[in-house]
Amino acid sequence: MNGRTRIKVCGITRVHDALAACALGVDAVGFVFTRRSRRFIEPAQARAIRRALPPFVAVVALFMDDEPAWIDAVIDAVEPDLLQFHGGESAAVAGAFARPYLKAVPMASGADVRAHAAAHPDALALLLDGHAAGEAGGTGTGFDWSRVPPIDRPIVLAGGLDPSNVARAVELVRPFAVDVSSGIESAPGIKDAGRMRAFVDAVHAADRNRPAA
Repeated sequence: MNGRTRIKVCGITRVHDALAACALGVDAVGFVFTRRSRRFIEPAQARAIRRALPPFVAVVALFMDDEPAWIDAVIDAVEPDLLQFHGGESAAVAGAFARPYLKAVPMASGADVRAHAAAHPDALALLLDGHAAGEAGGTGTGFDWSRVPPIDRPIVLAGGLDPSNVARAVELVRPFAVDVSSGIESAPGIKDAGRMRAFVDAVHAADRNRPAA
């Protein structure tokens, strides 16, 4: 499906980290707008970071069972390109905001990936994360990659990825994209430039080593 693996850096809270990620060529940055997360960012702060970004970098706004009024307020302030839903949002709820969206699948709960795909037919992609149902992402918890089935939608692989294992994950799963947060941090919401570079380098190396189709 894809000639290269896209990269999203999530849990951005500082403009310095966002610009460092962009300088490495990442495809998307994510802001977490659910208050239960240690990486929560206020919309005004996210808006300021968004305005500092170069062109052609997607901005993703993450929510988890948040109130529609809050989601609308974030959209108005930040103007994200994509929404990402990590809770029990139905297709009707996730699709109510006139924005394309990703739907997270809590793999630690033994979730049926195909059932999630069927329940969210309008989701642009499914994001497979290592958290359990009802838990926030960004825990650094992985899951058994052999459980990823072929589906009719792009797969974004998340959960426990870091510079030491992401190449193997790309080789085994062949995801459309990988999503990293805690695996490149020195503290929640604080990205480590060296680990971020090592992560991106590992993804690029896995892509270069991919057998020809």
